[in-house]
Amino acid sequence: MDMPTLSLLSVSPIYVAVLGLLWVPLTMRAAFYRIKHGINIGDGGDAELLRRIRGHANFIESVPIALIILIMMEVLGASDTWLHAVGATLVAGRVLHYLAMTELGPFIFRPAGMVATNLVYLVGSVWILVDLFA
Repeated sequence: MDMPTLSLLSVSPIYVAVLGLLWVPLTMRAAFYRIKHGINIGDGGDAELLRRIRGHANFIESVPIALIILIMMEVLGASDTWLHAVGATLVAGRVLHYLAMTELGPFIFRPAGMVATNLVYLVGSVWILVDLFA
């Protein structure tokens, strides 16, 4: 017997999926470079591999807490406008930061990406606290 399901989340899963899909090429760029150059552990003193590793690692370090914030906002009833603003800012910030970290884009993308990601943390966290205590 099929049970009806009630989905509390309709916007944040979009950003979970988009960021999950972005994670794949970041991982593969480092992995394929390792294979091509025979570097199994660490960066092997290779500056390009180090950039790819750090670009990937920074994504992994930054995205989970931001997604938790986004999901909490949705659970607490944030409007779709708020959720898309926060989610799109996170995606843009992470893409810009990665491009700069790996030298696929200009350096200015790095601080822009950092600012965007930190705005997600700040705005989302403040939104949650105001919602809980207002």
